[in-house]
Amino acid sequence: MRETQLVLSNWKFKACQEQEWMEAIVPGCVHTDLLRNGIIKDPFYKTNEHDLQWIDKIDWEYETHFDVNDQLFNASTIELVFDGLDTYADVYVNGHHVLSADNMFRTWKANVTSMVNAKDNVLLIKFRSPVQEDLPKIEKLGYNLPASNDQSELGGLGAQKISIFARKAPYHYGWDWGPRFVTSGIWREARLEGWSGSKITDVYVKQDQVNASKASLTVDVEIESEHEWNGLVKLSAGGQTWEQAAHLKQGINVIQLPVEIENPKLWWSRGLGDAHLYTFTAELCKDKELIAAKSVRTGLRSIRLVRDKDEVGASFYFELNGVPVFAKGANHIPNDSFITEVTDERYRHEIVSAAESNMNMLRVWGGGIYEQSVFYELCDEYGILVWQDFMFACSMYPGDEAFLENVRLEAEENVKRLRNHPSIVLWCGNNEIDSAWAQFDEKGGWGWKKEYTSEQRAVIWADYEAVFHDILPDAVEAFAPGTQYWPSSPLISLSGDINQHAHPLSAEGDVHYWGVWHAVEPFENYNLKIGRFMSEYGFQSFPEYDTVMKFATEQDLALDSKVMRAHQKNGDGNRLIKEYMDIYMSEPKDFPAFLYMSQVLQAEAMKMAIEAHRRSMPYCMGTLYWQMNDCWPVASWAGMDYYGKWKAMQYYAKRSFADTMLSFDKTDDGVINIHAVTDLLESLKGELRLSLYDFTGVLIKQETTQVSTAGNSAAIVSSINELEWLTGCEANRVVLYAELTQGGKLIDSKEHYFVKAKEQKLTSAVIRISEVEGSNGTSFALETDVLAKQVWITAEHEGMFTDNFFDLIPGVAKIVEFRLRESGEAASKPAAAGKVQARSMIDFLAEGK
Repeated sequence: MRETQLVLSNWKFKACQEQEWMEAIVPGCVHTDLLRNGIIKDPFYKTNEHDLQWIDKIDWEYETHFDVNDQLFNASTIELVFDGLDTYADVYVNGHHVLSADNMFRTWKANVTSMVNAKDNVLLIKFRSPVQEDLPKIEKLGYNLPASNDQSELGGLGAQKISIFARKAPYHYGWDWGPRFVTSGIWREARLEGWSGSKITDVYVKQDQVNASKASLTVDVEIESEHEWNGLVKLSAGGQTWEQAAHLKQGINVIQLPVEIENPKLWWSRGLGDAHLYTFTAELCKDKELIAAKSVRTGLRSIRLVRDKDEVGASFYFELNGVPVFAKGANHIPNDSFITEVTDERYRHEIVSAAESNMNMLRVWGGGIYEQSVFYELCDEYGILVWQDFMFACSMYPGDEAFLENVRLEAEENVKRLRNHPSIVLWCGNNEIDSAWAQFDEKGGWGWKKEYTSEQRAVIWADYEAVFHDILPDAVEAFAPGTQYWPSSPLISLSGDINQHAHPLSAEGDVHYWGVWHAVEPFENYNLKIGRFMSEYGFQSFPEYDTVMKFATEQDLALDSKVMRAHQKNGDGNRLIKEYMDIYMSEPKDFPAFLYMSQVLQAEAMKMAIEAHRRSMPYCMGTLYWQMNDCWPVASWAGMDYYGKWKAMQYYAKRSFADTMLSFDKTDDGVINIHAVTDLLESLKGELRLSLYDFTGVLIKQETTQVSTAGNSAAIVSSINELEWLTGCEANRVVLYAELTQGGKLIDSKEHYFVKAKEQKLTSAVIRISEVEGSNGTSFALETDVLAKQVWITAEHEGMFTDNFFDLIPGVAKIVEFRLRESGEAASKPAAAGKVQARSMIDFLAEGK
């Protein structure tokens, strides 16, 4: 092999105007390096964010000294490679300027063969302040472009929105769930690469036609060669090999190998089958000598976005290997404000949590980053489909020649980098910009257009079309042909008229429904406002008490305290949580109780939405709530807090996303329908038992019916008259309990209450927790003397329970297991919980409530 590399380490950094160097960690950023050196305090603690806005106003520099071993030094080509520089940087090797970077999302390379010495090399990188770099661009443009979530005032910039000029993670400038930390630094690996003769630079497995009987592929092997010569390319995968003679010219060559695999093992999303992965290894040989090799991993599958016209509009669903898939999942944001702090373990925790929550899709939202490779590798392994946005969100962007060219190169590189991942099923141009600007609806959108003259509007929209209707789709078509491109989320279709822009009742395209939350519409509207694919909707809650105490003190525990307001980035957020809580829930007894109640409130809202969407299949074929995760400890829409702790909502989502699920809804005339929803392909046959209990556990009424539905469908399997079942009962003291069994095995169960939570007459419950015999402290049975709602169990040791925040009916025992995921492990394993505590809703209510 004629390739070698040196990963660059032993970095130091300083502000350009300072003299004293400090230790730095690469990959990293200025903020994390300042923190490790004790120069700044924890950015996430209290209101420290506000005191750290000076960091992005000054220039910083990073330096390392290195020697080069003989093998690398003697290579005929030596390249300096940065997988990521954030963002405006000038790079010098031994005093020579070798490159200038201006895009966080691109790889930067320079040929440094003639500049590198065997010993005592100096590499210096000067990062220019993104604020000072981009402020003059507003003056040059003559007006601000819309950027709703850019927290420019917090950053000391008044109304000057600069985030739109930098090709850098938009959320760094603040969002309505995230802080404003405009970072600089070397955020991905930096290295020297040496090679001689020829090297394989890329292997692309193009899936021309894939089905259960045969996979017809074209494998493109890209080779860079220093000279012209004849060789042989060998390809191997799944125990088969293929060969192709290769006449190589100087420069870049692409050798195409036609490949057929009989009866391939297909890649399936979670719940439908095995996410089987093949490794394709390409070898470049001269005579019998191995010159270069490269391996890639992919899954063989056919995927298409089906948008067929029907009697009400047009479908919007993903068909995997010929099977319509109901997409279940959430929107993913970066796991940290400082991306390099996210370990592989944190990524694994998120993706395994998605799989354990019965999800099959995550949307990589456009205000973050094109994720690290490990994220997509884990999605490939766990069968999690990925809706991938390009990194544009909630803003209009400039359209000068340099900006457009930068975007083109960014798009081409990232599509090429990610195209072998079977998990990626869609590239989407941006988040919410089409509907925010609403070009074809004078009264529509977010009010942006009225700030501009008609001439300015024409330019802004033309610039939008250049990026999202030309450059990005061209990149997908050229570098990942056959992959679907969707211009903006949400969108009805690219019609070029008023019918383009999505709304909550769109009968085609995808929908972001925010009437619940922003418009204070009732939760019940989730049952009414259902689109063909619900790609965003959500409701906020606070993290649990232990998480809050990581950034606050007891004195800060009030909704309107300075610290709690600083950790609530949605201006109306705390008021809205309180307003909705007053509508649906009883009064909490104190602030820690309020935190718990906010989680239950959020969970109940998301349960109503998810189940309404799933009951509506095949009209609706996707439900992705906002949002999966957090980038710092905060009140937000996340189901998992910054520390990876599942909120009540995550447990609810796990139940509502179950592959086979029961769900209730009630008609205006008092009929309660029980739905069975299954994503499994085999038909569903079983027994449905409905039981009416009072809150003390007395069985009042019961009926059993046989149910049968087709696979991959939703159907009403039973209907009852509410008045008949409630005859002689107080509606606020009874619960309807449904159980679906197959061959005596419980498939799913669900409770239905006849009044809102605040109207239910709860009494103090005694919850008995007993260790399951022979489980060695890992499994527990929970029972109660009276109805216990939203039972929250906590353990002495670290780990999590298989279920939580559930209702306990007297006489109906619940078994839970405590689990822990060891570092690097694919799945959680039973673990000893230590002391276990259980509390329920009644324990958090104010006296007399």
